[in-house]
Amino acid sequence: MKTRITLLTLALCSLSAVAADLTGTWKAEFETQRGLQKYTFTLKQDGTSVTGKANVERDGEKREAELKEGKVEGDTVTFVELLKIQDNEIRITYTGKTSGNEIKFTRKVGDFGSSEATANRDGGPQTPAAPRQGGQGAPSGRRAFGGPIELKPDDKPAFPNPPEGFDQEREGIAHGKLEMVEYDSKSVGNKRKALVYTPPGYSPDQKYPVLYLLHGIGGDENEWRRGGHPEVILDNLIAEKKAAPMIVVMPNGRAQPDDRPGPNAMQTAPAFGKFDQDLLGSLIPFVESKYSVKSDRESRALAGLSMGGGQSVWPTSTRSRGSAAFHPRRTRSRHRSLCPTRRKRKRS
Repeated sequence: MKTRITLLTLALCSLSAVAADLTGTWKAEFETQRGLQKYTFTLKQDGTSVTGKANVERDGEKREAELKEGKVEGDTVTFVELLKIQDNEIRITYTGKTSGNEIKFTRKVGDFGSSEATANRDGGPQTPAAPRQGGQGAPSGRRAFGGPIELKPDDKPAFPNPPEGFDQEREGIAHGKLEMVEYDSKSVGNKRKALVYTPPGYSPDQKYPVLYLLHGIGGDENEWRRGGHPEVILDNLIAEKKAAPMIVVMPNGRAQPDDRPGPNAMQTAPAFGKFDQDLLGSLIPFVESKYSVKSDRESRALAGLSMGGGQSVWPTSTRSRGSAAFHPRRTRSRHRSLCPTRRKRKRS
């Protein structure tokens, strides 16, 4: 009798270690820096092992990836998607908690960050992607890479919250102008585009400082207009005399003939490393020939978001030829200079 009880206990323990069969089709929507990505996971479970594939759709573009290292432990399922960039592979790790016809996934992209979404078994009710969580005035649409920033009790404000309506278009004030321009790039070998903001009352008889504002890895020359509306923010700041009238140039930092992000923006990363040649050799001379800008380094600034933040640092280093083009104190990287809701995090 004692032996039977022991065997029954072991059997129950073994059953509890394996969740309900995950074999089937599951659908989830992840918010990423590249926008909404719709995933269809086709899974096959054999004991504690899971195999399958992921079909991904974003803005009409599709790709397929094989899932690796899949396993189930209790109510937790994990697997890996390998994303190949040039000769390197980035691991996208999925960890999910199963509950009936739902799997609550955490999706971790290499060392970049993580995002969350709920996958529903095909045929069941669908759970929409979790909305971005941001501070006051956080723009809708494009999402921060890796998902929302989670503030902890020991986080300290890096800047005060911006005033309400700082990014809302106002009536009764003068407005600047946005225009798309094309210039010949010597280093890339073709014509390239840049979006240019000129301040209210722009006049060729006046010289203006200029800011070169760079986008992230999934963006392009329209990224800031889509997600941040710097023209609205600058119009408001200039009207309040909190910012000097300036020209803002928003180029495409992906310095290659086909400069679209494509289905896998990370594969274009090497082109960002060549942008300094385009910036210093072609874009700055073009801007200074077309617009009435000051040409001294004290009047030229460089700032960027994410990948653009990295691009902002290199041309201003003392070892680069760009150090003569930009003053070190006139550069900003990452989000901090343009996103007042950013918080400082203590390093562990």
